[in-house]
Amino acid sequence: MIVSLSTITTFAIYILAILLISWSGFRATNNLSDYILGGRRLNSFVTALSAGASDMSGWLLMGLPGLVFLTGISGIWIAIGLIIGAWLNWHFVAARLRLYTEKSGNAQTLPDYLSNRFEDKSHLLRIVATLAILIFFTLYCSSGVVAGARLFESMFGLSYTVALWVGALITIFYVFIGGFLAISWIDTIQASLIITALIVTPLAIIHANGGLAPSIHAIELIHPSNTSFLSHLNAIGVISLLAWGLGYFGQPHILVRFMAAKSVKTIPAARRISMTWMILCLGGAVAVGFFGSAYFALHASQAMVVNMNPESVFIEVVKQLFNPWIAGFLMAAILAVIMSALSCQLLVCSSALTEDLYKTFLRKKASQLELVWCGRFAVLFVAGIAIAIASNPENQILKMVSYAWAGFGAAFGPVVLLSLIWPRMTRGGALAGIITGTVTVLVWKHFAWFQLYEILPGFIIASLSIVVVSKLSQMPALSIKKSFELVNHEIEAVS
Repeated sequence: MIVSLSTITTFAIYILAILLISWSGFRATNNLSDYILGGRRLNSFVTALSAGASDMSGWLLMGLPGLVFLTGISGIWIAIGLIIGAWLNWHFVAARLRLYTEKSGNAQTLPDYLSNRFEDKSHLLRIVATLAILIFFTLYCSSGVVAGARLFESMFGLSYTVALWVGALITIFYVFIGGFLAISWIDTIQASLIITALIVTPLAIIHANGGLAPSIHAIELIHPSNTSFLSHLNAIGVISLLAWGLGYFGQPHILVRFMAAKSVKTIPAARRISMTWMILCLGGAVAVGFFGSAYFALHASQAMVVNMNPESVFIEVVKQLFNPWIAGFLMAAILAVIMSALSCQLLVCSSALTEDLYKTFLRKKASQLELVWCGRFAVLFVAGIAIAIASNPENQILKMVSYAWAGFGAAFGPVVLLSLIWPRMTRGGALAGIITGTVTVLVWKHFAWFQLYEILPGFIIASLSIVVVSKLSQMPALSIKKSFELVNHEIEAVS
């Protein structure tokens, strides 16, 4: 069913507003630091909501509800793992990384931070980290392009290929023009839109089902196992879902939000805001999938599209239950969560190519204007590859996200975490961690041993590699120790 003109109008107004904000970001961007890190001037509210919005991607409104629609309430274990992991990331990483990146030569990117943190004059650590970012982010970006294509395909009845290009070009335009400032401002608006959609929609579904008890009763009659927290799962399945939380320590598009905060003093308030937003959003997404299965069980004539593609459950219930004007507003929430993640991912790739490769190895004396435009064209380059990968209409959003999430979590999670809390860590240990984490995920994913999510073995093996290689290496230089002690002292002073 193609949506009404009213829905399309609301949706179009939203897109126009996003493009206007992008133009404001363009006018406020004067140098590379503005373009890739917003000049480190985000307040608590913007830091919190932009971190949350850039984190979730299209899987929040499509992948996760689709999983719960198919498997039942047992899909909530992913949400629980993510909530725990996000809180630990805010608690142990956010303030330390914000301060350490500033003290380590005012590092603008994650590879820049690692290179400066371990005083790597060879730049080998920078190169390896950049390559890992480009490998996994290209796949991550592709999942966002697929999600956008699914949305425009469903809304406008477009072919998958045309929908792919429409969704991608909207996001590419505002990243190309606005940079980090525009993305952060837009993410804050979009985070507000997302949480509204994920509170209102489950309530509407429950009301349409006749209430909470009838909804659960309908699920018990048709899918009795879906009301169990362990349906379709064994111990390894539960552990694998909880292990998603480990990914937070290594996601560059989330870590960069910590780096861009105005100061470490903004972090505690940002943590509280972000965690509240996250818990409500994840709870809402699970509820859409769970109660949505009851709705389509009670309205079987409307269930054909969802049964063919469970990841469209949010889109289909919005079409069925809401006034066309409100439906356009709620549909925009899907585009919001897709664009928030994809835009930040594209910008991180652009930053890696510009700051860590182009500026470091090719044009050390490049002007700020040249670097900004290099960053913009890097966005086009990465987006082109992502679109090519996403061109297969059989792609599944959650599978693509889980692969990239595991890659970053294993490659960078242990490295970032230990670099901030362990003074004995060395450059060799950091290299070993990135390489073994990346390789473990790639190999484990291919062989799917024990059906265990690849992030867990990747995280463990990378952590062990860091510790072993660091212990076998020479002690860090005195200057590295002093920098660590300085950061630690300042963190303790503001705690």
